[in-house]
Amino acid sequence: MSCGGSAHGAAGSHGDGTDCDEVVLKIYEYLDGEMGPGDCARIRQHLQECAPCMDEYERDQVLKALIRRSCACEPAPVALRTQILARITSVTVTQRTVRPED
Repeated sequence: MSCGGSAHGAAGSHGDGTDCDEVVLKIYEYLDGEMGPGDCARIRQHLQECAPCMDEYERDQVLKALIRRSCACEPAPVALRTQILARITSVTVTQRTVRPED
């Protein structure tokens, strides 16, 4: 297991000081290699010591691989990609005036 490579009930904390809820929330960051070396080592250690969190990690790893295989075959239509890029790059600013109540 390497960095880059629903909570399971009661939130537990282990000798490494890492809370199970925190690990579950950060599993995708861990899977995607988006953590610094310290956080990565802490999550890796927790997973080695906590079977329920390891189960969650393995499920998410399988799900991520399944999605990658399922979506890799067909690229998004050009019109859809263009529309998404346009929405991502446009910024809308809305200004509201708040009047104090009398």
